Order: sequence, then C-alpha cells, then structure tokens
Amino acid sequence: MFTCKLALKDIVLSVNNVCTRHLSTKSIKTEKVLVVSKLSRYDFEKRKYKNVGETTFREELRRRGADMDKLVHYHDLHKKYEEKLLKTLESMDIVVKVVDRYSYTIEDVQNADIIMPVGGDGTFLLAASLVNNNEKPVIGFNSDPQRSEGYLCLPKKYSADIQGAIKKLQSGDFKWLLRNRIRTTMLTTDRTDTKPTFLHGCEIGTSIMKPLIIGEALQYLALNEVFVGETLSARVSHIQMRLNGSTENTNLKCSGICISTGTGSTSWHLSINRLPVQNVAELLRLLDIDPTEGKDSLATVLADIYNKNLIFAPDDKRMAYTIRELISAAVWPNPKGIKNRGFASKVEIKSNCYDASLVIDGGVSFSFNDGATVLLEVKPEDALRTVTFKN
Repeated sequence: MFTCKLALKDIVLSVNNVCTRHLSTKSIKTEKVLVVSKLSRYDFEKRKYKNVGETTFREELRRRGADMDKLVHYHDLHKKYEEKLLKTLESMDIVVKVVDRYSYTIEDVQNADIIMPVGGDGTFLLAASLVNNNEKPVIGFNSDPQRSEGYLCLPKKYSADIQGAIKKLQSGDFKWLLRNRIRTTMLTTDRTDTKPTFLHGCEIGTSIMKPLIIGEALQYLALNEVFVGETLSARVSHIQMRLNGSTENTNLKCSGICISTGTGSTSWHLSINRLPVQNVAELLRLLDIDPTEGKDSLATVLADIYNKNLIFAPDDKRMAYTIRELISAAVWPNPKGIKNRGFASKVEIKSNCYDASLVIDGGVSFSFNDGATVLLEVKPEDALRTVTFKN
C-alpha cells in the first residue's frame, strides 16, 4: 500500500476551504419565498403525451424501454419532499409561491425576498438563470440527497432539518458567498435570427425575452460554464481565440472550448480534464514503477491529487478555459504555444464554424457561426448571492 505524505483528507479540506469572499453577515428577510420546483422526468414525459390517455401514455413509455415504476417512484419522492418543505415554511408564517420551469418569470424573482430551488443542481441553475444581480439570495434544498450530489444546494443534512436551515437564515448564522458568473457579450453575429434555443424543451422568463443586441450582454449569466463549438460533435470546430485582452488571435482546430467559473469547476470542467487512474498507472510503468490501480495505490493517490487541484473557488475572479481535443499538427494551432487549458480574466472567441452554438449552463444556446464574435468576462455585479453555514 502506498501512503502519500500529503493526506487526501487534507487536500479535500483545502479545496473545500479555499479563500471565499464573505460579506458582512446579516439576517435574510424570509417573508416571501419563491420555491422553484424540480421538473421530474415523469412530469416532462406527461407533458409530451398530454393529449393521450393514461393507458396509452404508459404503453408508449414501456415501448421505449422506460421503467415506469422508477419514474413514478422518484417523482413521488420529490413531491413528498416539496410538500414537507412547503408545510415547514407555512408553519413559520412565510408566504410561499411555487413555480416550475414552465411558469418561472422575472416578475416572480422581483416579488420574492428569497429564491429556493428544490431539487438538485439542475433546478438550482434554472432558479439562478433569471436572477441577474448580486442582491437576491438563491438558497437550494436537495430533494433526493441519497441519489443526488447537489453541490449547489445546502449541505445534505439540511434536507432533513428544513426549519433549522430557515432559522439560521433568519438569525444571520451564515456567511455570504458570492458565486461569480460569466457575462457573455456578442460583439458581432452572423445572422439576424438571434433568438435563443432552450435545450430542455421550454422557454423560461418569456416576460423579459428581447432580441439579441450587438454590444450588449446576453440576458443569461453563466453560473457553471459557457461552451462554444460545432453543434454536430463529430465536426471539427474552427475557432479564433484571444486571451486577457491580447490583440493576437490564435487559430484553433478542436472539439470546442469550455469556459468555466469556479462553481463550474466541479462540473463539466472537471469531467473534461479529469486524469483517470489508468493513465497515471501507465505513466508510472514508463518509469519502471509497477503500480496497481486499487483504492490506496500510488496511481490512485496521484490521480486524486491532480483532479482535486482542478477545482477552484466559486468566487474566484478568473475563468478557466479548456480547449477540447486540440489538434496539434504542423500548422495548428497558429501561432504555436497556447496551452490546452489555463486561466484568463477575459476571453474573446471568433467563430469560423459551419453550424455552431454558444451554450450557457447547458440550458440555452445561441447560433455561433462563421464571423460571430463573443467576449466573456467576470463582473462583480453579476455574481450570484448564496450562503454557507458556519457549522
């Protein structure tokens, strides 16, 4: 068994306790709470087949190989938890309004003291998408802590102690955490059709939908990441990129570019850049070390150290860019020298793509074809206000 001098526990703690900018603590007003409900897979399927009877609906799902009992089970699990949360809030004399993906509007955000997504990280991202300033708190509850990680929600123990969590918010027993987000400004576009495409089958915030105006920031701020690349994943993405205000373009061929926040560094950014234990073991064998790939092996410890270091603080002012599957050949990239991944304060990307998209938080996309140019940057006024509990 290999024991690393730097204990993995210490590494994990250092990642979780990275410097975060905490504001002076004060209590949160909780008179009016907006609950953003998770759209379960069962809900989604029912909407798709809303014009057929229950028997036909179930037969169609079974024909597709869906496990109907499983869909109903997890739907009921979420609804029971949501009902528990609503009863707890009402017992504390809190006025509650419940919305979902199909009914959520900016007016709901404006009329609430606090936004409470109930579900997992996907529901949290949905709730955050219509909060376009750093003043309205967004605090999530994980409705299925046994099956869902819910990194963006409160710690899992508060799924069972809802009243305890609310009392902490009311008493000021917390620290503010401002999660930085990416502002996306379209500098030029290739076409007049600038309407967004919603990737989950429905529009949100229709009351504030407006045409994309060149030189103005897009309506949606990215809490996790922005991705640009060809819509068809098998097609090579031709992209020009500038970092940190440089006047020199780097011409790239790749599978797209992912630009991540610190919040998103535990998500797609980590998945793209994660170093598998198998790869580490193969490198060690090249050094005439014959490691195993077991739980406590040298290869596993080194891979864990590397992967933990990919994560950075949610309030970090930098963005992390990753060039996916960069083609390195005689003339690519041009000029040479750009790293596959790194940090930047500003990223400017120009498309030379055929049928590409710019995708924000995996939920909304814009056309990003040849000639379109976008500027990505972090502004303090765009941060999302969340909390961490002291204990």
